[in-house]
Amino acid sequence: MAHMIVEPDLKLAALCVCMVTLTAAWYRVAQVGPPSVAPRATARGAVQLGVVALVLAAALSHLWSAVLVLAVMFAAAVATAAQRCCAGWSGMWLTLALGAGIGTVLPLMLITGVVPLTGVAVVPIGGIVLGGTMTATSLAARRALDAVELRRGEVEAAMSLGFTEREARLEVIRPSAGDALLPGVDQTRTVGLVTLPGAFVGVLLSSGSALQAAAVQLLILTGLLLAQVTAVAVTTELIARSKVHRTPQ
Repeated sequence: MAHMIVEPDLKLAALCVCMVTLTAAWYRVAQVGPPSVAPRATARGAVQLGVVALVLAAALSHLWSAVLVLAVMFAAAVATAAQRCCAGWSGMWLTLALGAGIGTVLPLMLITGVVPLTGVAVVPIGGIVLGGTMTATSLAARRALDAVELRRGEVEAAMSLGFTEREARLEVIRPSAGDALLPGVDQTRTVGLVTLPGAFVGVLLSSGSALQAAAVQLLILTGLLLAQVTAVAVTTELIARSKVHRTPQ
């Protein structure tokens, strides 16, 4: 397969502008929102990607700077997860959940030597695992907090029967929090049949073989499953112990 590289030239800019313009037109025709949504999102994404590209070009050349980049990504993931579940400052406890997830998977990959201890490998793999773990954590926290609020009567009834508050909360939290793991499980089940994930396509586009692409994708999917279930388990425990709670709006 030929090596494929998309150059940041005028042809790319013209194509992107064309697609964004068509997207804005569809927004207007279908009346699904303001036509400015797509141009604004694209402009913001372009600026962010440009900055990230410049930072990574320098950071990935050294392991210490790559670790620093990953630490910044981790802090952003914690803040995003806390914001998505409307937990306010109590959402900072989700640092434990995300830390448990990424802290279980990344060391295993590095110790076994499957992922080399280099910035150019650690940041992409760590970023993918962290992103998936953040999504599962925020979804688990949001649904668990909703369950605690909506099923408060069941929690109180369980406590009246002798359950501790933690045990009573777990009874209503576990089913809803478990739903947060379904996207990751479904992605693993349907990979290659319904979708070709980004890591698989990325290896192919960089002239890797189909087997190499499959190997990288399998590594990421199994890592995501472990990181997500670890993070969701910790998130569930934190909410059961009232460490993470909904902030009044």
